Amino acid sequence: MLEIHRIVIKRLFLAWLALSIVAGTAIYIYEIEKIDDTIVAHAAAEAERFAPDGIDTASLTAAEIESLRLKAQHFISKNFVVLETYDQSEKKLFEAVNPAYEAIEKELAKTAHRFPRDGQHHYERFNIGGETLVRILMPLTGSAGVSAGYFEAVFVVDQEELAHLQADLERFVLIALLCVLGTTLPLYPVIISLNRDVLRFSSEVVKGNLDTVSVLGTAIAQRDSDTGDHNYRVTLYAIRLAEAIGTEKMDMRSLILGAFLHDVGKIGISDNILLKPGKLDEGEFAIMRTHVDLGVRIIGASAWLLAAREVIECHHEKYDGGGYPRGLRGEEIPLVARIFAVVDVFDALTSRRPYKEPWPFDKAMDTLEQDAGSHFDPRVVAAFKTFAAALHAEIGNASESDLSARMRPLVERYYLRSPPR
Repeated sequence: MLEIHRIVIKRLFLAWLALSIVAGTAIYIYEIEKIDDTIVAHAAAEAERFAPDGIDTASLTAAEIESLRLKAQHFISKNFVVLETYDQSEKKLFEAVNPAYEAIEKELAKTAHRFPRDGQHHYERFNIGGETLVRILMPLTGSAGVSAGYFEAVFVVDQEELAHLQADLERFVLIALLCVLGTTLPLYPVIISLNRDVLRFSSEVVKGNLDTVSVLGTAIAQRDSDTGDHNYRVTLYAIRLAEAIGTEKMDMRSLILGAFLHDVGKIGISDNILLKPGKLDEGEFAIMRTHVDLGVRIIGASAWLLAAREVIECHHEKYDGGGYPRGLRGEEIPLVARIFAVVDVFDALTSRRPYKEPWPFDKAMDTLEQDAGSHFDPRVVAAFKTFAAALHAEIGNASESDLSARMRPLVERYYLRSPPR
C-alpha cells in the first residue's frame, strides 16, 4: 500500500508540475505583455508631450529646426536617452541626446530600425548596459493631415517601476501555482480511495486465480502421488532458490505459476502409463513426453496462464542439450526452467511415491551435484546447495496444510505487489 501512495504522490506531483508550467507560462507571457504595454504607454505619452500637435517637417525653416532641437534638448528628462526627428524622406532633421546616456546612445546607434510606414506607433524593448530601454517610432502628421515625417524617442524604464511590475508578475505566477496545487491536492484522497477499491477487487481476483491454479496443480499432482505436497514443496524451494539467484519479480511470477502447473499436461496421460510401477518402455516414454506439449496447449487458451509456459515447456530440458522436447542447452533454457528443474528433481528424489521410497537428503544432493553441468545448470545447483539442507529439514515432512500456510504469503508477496519498473 505504501508503494501505491508513493506512485500516486509522484504522479500528482508530475501533474501539478505540468499544469503549473502551463499556467505559469501563460500568466508569465500575459503579464510580460502587460509590462510591455505599460512601459510603451508611458514612453509614448512622454514622446507625444513633445509634439502634441505634430510637426510639419515639410515647411520647417532652419531657425525652426534649431528651435525644435533646443526644445528637445530641454525636454529630455532623466528618463530619455535621445529624441530624433526625420522628414518624410527619412532624413534626420535634428536630435537631442541626454548627456547622462551618451554611452548607451553610441550602442543604440549600432542598431538599425524601420520607419513606421503603416501609420502606427512601433516600439522595441531591449537592454543595454543593465538598463531596460524602449524605442518608440511614431509617424508625424503635417498640417494637411498627411505624413510629414517620423519621430523617434528612446526611453529608459525606471528601475523602481520595473521592479514593481516584476514583483506583480512573480506574485501572479505564484498565485497561479498555488491555485493549481489547491486543485491537485484534493485529488489525492479521492484517487487513493478509488485505488483502494480497485486494489481490493484486483487482489480478490488474483487470489481467486491463484487458488484455482493451486487446486488444479494439486489435483494433477495427486494422479501420480498420494497428496499434493509436491506442488507446495517445489514452489517453496523454487521461490527460495530464485531469491538466492536474484530473479526479478515478473520472473518470480512465471516461476510460481509454472511450479503449480508444471505437469498440467499429465492430465492427458493414461493411468497405465502414468502410474506404472516399473520402468517405461520406449513407446510408453514417448507418450509420457507428450505431456509437455499437451500442457502448453492447455494453458494457451489463457493469457494469464501463459506466464507458466517457460517452466511447463522447458523443465525437462537438460543443460547439456540431452533433454526434451526441443533439446535446448545451457542458457538457451529459460532461467526459471533451469531453477525449477533442480527443485523438481530434488523433491521427486526426497519424496515418497507409490513406486519408490524417499531418498536421504545427502544422496539426493550428491545426485544433483553429479549431474551439474549435464542435467542441471551448475550455478543453480551451487546456489541451491547453500540453503537446501535447512529448508528441507523445515518442509520435507511438513503437512499439506502447513505447506499451504507457509507458501501463501510468499506467493501473494510477488503477485499482489507491483513489479519493479
